[in-house]
This record gives sequence, C-alpha cells and structure tokens, in this order.
Amino acid sequence: MILNHLMGLYTHPKEEWHTIEKNHEAVKSSLSHVLLIALIPAVCTYFASTAFGWNLGVSDPLFLTAQSALMMSIGMYFGLIFGVFALAYLAFWMAKTFDAEPSFTQALELAAYTATPLFMVGLAALYPSIWFMMVVGLAGLSYSVYLLYTGVPIIMNIPEEKGFIYASSVVTAGLVLLVALMASSIILWSMGFGPMYQ
Repeated sequence: MILNHLMGLYTHPKEEWHTIEKNHEAVKSSLSHVLLIALIPAVCTYFASTAFGWNLGVSDPLFLTAQSALMMSIGMYFGLIFGVFALAYLAFWMAKTFDAEPSFTQALELAAYTATPLFMVGLAALYPSIWFMMVVGLAGLSYSVYLLYTGVPIIMNIPEEKGFIYASSVVTAGLVLLVALMASSIILWSMGFGPMYQ
C-alpha cells in the first residue's frame, strides 16, 4: 500500500522507522509516496488561491487567476518532487563520509518519509491566512526535523553519535535546497512567470 507508513510516522515514529528499515520497499514505493503526498500542497494552494483568497492581514484577500494558480501549483508540485530527490541524493552522497554504505533506496526512503509532515502542512492552505500557515508550517518543519534525527541512525545504519552529526548535515543541505528553490522562484517571477491577481 502506498501510504502504509503514514500513520505510524505520526503515532510511533521510531518503531515505524524500524519497520521501514526491515522491509526496504522498492524505489517505486517511495516514488509513489512522494508523487501522491506532493499533490496535497499543490492542490490545496490552488483552491486557496482561486476560491478562498489569501488573507495577508492588511487588506482584502488576494485571489489569483485560475491559470496563474494552476501554473504555480504545477511548479510547486515538480519543485517539491525535485527537492525530495535532491535531498535523497545528498543524503546518499554524504553517507560515505560517515562510514555508511546505504543504497539509494534507503536514502530516498529517508528523504520521502522525512518530507511527509512538510507536505501535509499543505492541508492548512485550506484556511489561507499567513499567520496560520506560519504556525502550522513551523510545526511541520519541526516534526520533519525530528523524524530525520530519529530515522537517520535506523535507516542509514549509522551509530547514534555519528547519526546526529549526519542528520545535522542533511538538515543543512535541505535548507540550502530550500533557498535554491526560493531563488529559482524569484528568477522565474522576474522572467514573467509571476502570479496574476484577479
């Protein structure tokens, strides 16, 4: 089943990481998970931008045109998928520094399941208020970092003392990827692919 680890990661994460480590599904399973979960923020932000309008707290809600919202949602979807694969590659590449020999499947599982709480934050876009998104986003980011720190020693088979440093390196790489995605968005907006308001 595609989402078979979703509830376990929220209710008993350490045990669920052990289950993931024991079963090591194919790349296809992790890919299916990412492709499905990445739809949540893309679809929710599309509806929030076109049907509800974003409340910035200083004026009337802002609405995007349907075409603009669709283009931005598609860009977000592929950006999120690219981010997970880039993080998986960096985790795979950095593992050799910490005397680990994981497969790319293990690195992809780590990246995919760690990113899940961040993707689930997309549900909060159905109440499109900036302050609410910031609070929920911070909670999702915190839980993703927690999942990363608990999952690294288990999935990558690294001792816990090295796992902390390795997980910190992966968090840093993830933040660099996030900044790169934001910079790419700004470049695309300056080239005329920015939002069109109603």
